[in-house]
Amino acid sequence: MFIAYLKDMKSWILLFVASLAVADVLVWVDKGISMRVSSLIYLNLLLIAIFILFFIWRYKKETQYTRGLLNIAEDRSLDWQEGLPEPLFARDETINELLRQVANDQLKKLSEVKAANLMESDYTAAWVHEVKAPLTAMKMTIDANRQDPAIRKIEAEWLRVHLLIDRQLYISRLPTLGTDYVLEKTGIQQLVTPEVRELRSWCIEKNIAVEIEGDNLEVTTDSKWCRFIIRQLLTNAVKYSPDGGVICIKTDRLPEGNAVLSIKDEGPGIPAHDLPRIFDKGFTGGTGRLHNAATGLGLYLAQQVASKIGISLSVQSEMNKGTTMNMTFSTENEFDATRT
Repeated sequence: MFIAYLKDMKSWILLFVASLAVADVLVWVDKGISMRVSSLIYLNLLLIAIFILFFIWRYKKETQYTRGLLNIAEDRSLDWQEGLPEPLFARDETINELLRQVANDQLKKLSEVKAANLMESDYTAAWVHEVKAPLTAMKMTIDANRQDPAIRKIEAEWLRVHLLIDRQLYISRLPTLGTDYVLEKTGIQQLVTPEVRELRSWCIEKNIAVEIEGDNLEVTTDSKWCRFIIRQLLTNAVKYSPDGGVICIKTDRLPEGNAVLSIKDEGPGIPAHDLPRIFDKGFTGGTGRLHNAATGLGLYLAQQVASKIGISLSVQSEMNKGTTMNMTFSTENEFDATRT
């Protein structure tokens, strides 16, 4: 800060040096002014000392406000407006007023954006609920005419629409996940089985077998949001599995005590260069482009929810050998720990 202050005050320093030099020249040239060289040197040193002391005093006084602003910048607290340093000069007061005005304008705009997003989220949720009513009626009709082969084909398409609408509902709820979060102890298989049953018609259409291995390990998590993650992973597994393939769902426990749920398919696999990006929003990769059915949202949403409820997602894949998605549960849910 001192170097910056020197640069700002260089014109005043140059003015003092120039004035001192002019005075010395006048004393030296003007024969009417009689002064010994030693006295002239003494006067110069005295004036320089006074200027240095004055400069240090002004430095401390004029940078006091700037130091206060730097402290606020480092702290980044929400109530920074109340912590604005006391203005010492008119320019400081002007800066304070400008900062407060800009902050109020930004808060107003942010409030408007939040209100608009909330309204859009409410509209989306209302639309989803309205659409669910005819979908439920369609499902009842499908169940009543299941013996018809054409109906079974319609059921598979109905399931895709149902999954897309259900995912949209969860997207609208995602910003408020913190208020819609309930911890409970449950078995992993109690979370997986309903999701496998939900995709049954799609699996039958593609003649895909689903195998569940391992113990029904108990975990502490939010069942609804955890099932949403499982649904995204299973949907991907069914989507990319070949006809007649097998999806293996396995539970295991790490030496550290963490429960792990693995979902392995026999799909085409994911190229190694795509693996670091599969959880990025909108990323479909080469496999997704080939199938022309990927949106790049499923794994992104699964990762977003998982990070909020203390679940770690990882992937292992080899080309032409399938993909394994792993869900590692926390022994102590980190999200709940921050709440307590």
